[in-house]
Amino acid sequence: MKKSLMAVALVGAFAGVAHAQTAVQIYGTIDAGLQKRSNQTLSIGKRASNTLGFKGTEDLGNGLKALFQLEIRYEPDTGTNESGGRPLFQGQSRVGLQGDFGMVRIGRGLTPYQETVGAFEPFHALPHQAGFYTDLAVAGYTSAPLDPSVNSNNRWANAFWYNSPVVNGFQVNTAIATKENNGGPAIGTQYPVGAQASANPFSATATYNNGPAAVMLGYERNAVESKVMSIGATFNVTPELKLLALATRHKQDNIRFTLPAGSGPRTKAWVLGANYTMGPGKILAGYGRKEPDNSFETKQMSLGYEYSLSKRTYVYADASRKDGPQTQATRNVDAKINFYTIGVNHSF
Repeated sequence: MKKSLMAVALVGAFAGVAHAQTAVQIYGTIDAGLQKRSNQTLSIGKRASNTLGFKGTEDLGNGLKALFQLEIRYEPDTGTNESGGRPLFQGQSRVGLQGDFGMVRIGRGLTPYQETVGAFEPFHALPHQAGFYTDLAVAGYTSAPLDPSVNSNNRWANAFWYNSPVVNGFQVNTAIATKENNGGPAIGTQYPVGAQASANPFSATATYNNGPAAVMLGYERNAVESKVMSIGATFNVTPELKLLALATRHKQDNIRFTLPAGSGPRTKAWVLGANYTMGPGKILAGYGRKEPDNSFETKQMSLGYEYSLSKRTYVYADASRKDGPQTQATRNVDAKINFYTIGVNHSF
């Protein structure tokens, strides 16, 4: 009898330990393909960011959970860290709590504005040249101008996030970052090498997603007090056809250094797009314009096709034409750039 009671007690104890353990998931994507850009040779490239991630949750009881997420970014053709010199956990490194109040996290990750705006451009936030996410969708704005130049420009380090619960389709997401020096380059004379931010970066979005329609409002101020504002909407006309629209305004009025050629103190941009699903295939199409004050405007037209081989693997082909200032070396020269890519994407 005593042995039976002891066995029951041990089973109960181990069950309690198992319940308290963190459930960890390993996930990632690998994307590689052939790409060709005007005036450049054929090369191996990527359409989506390649990631290796670890995330987990622990049930703390009473509806409260602890959570964490670490995400490495890498280059598929060489196996090296993404873009060379970026942080090990370039994608994100955050820890936090989740409950009825929503979710709070601390660390490094996408700003709420950058995380939200990508859902309202037709190439679903893919950071490649055929998409609109890194340029026209945000009107040339960068979230982290004082970070090292190799770092991603849509993430904050040393930041605090709050995501509200979703109530009847509505949600509010906010983040604020510290003024800590992140080791970035000099920007004119106002911000020397390794300068501290002149203001706490702040980002906020409000979204509504219920039924066939979704709407977003977004605002962000970065470390040098540039500001960006966006309004976007999507509408599922049919189960197969989705229409997208996004308008953005980028303000640099208060910046007291010489703006680069090809930009202005105020820039407005817009993107229109559509996704059409045909069985395992999907067509992505978009057109957009970016119009800086007193400078060259940028026009972009893109067309893409994805074909799902399984739930985790698809092949793709994209083509785009971009008319406007293209690179740092030719920002004050109007140029036409054609871009083509084919490849395969696998998630695990």
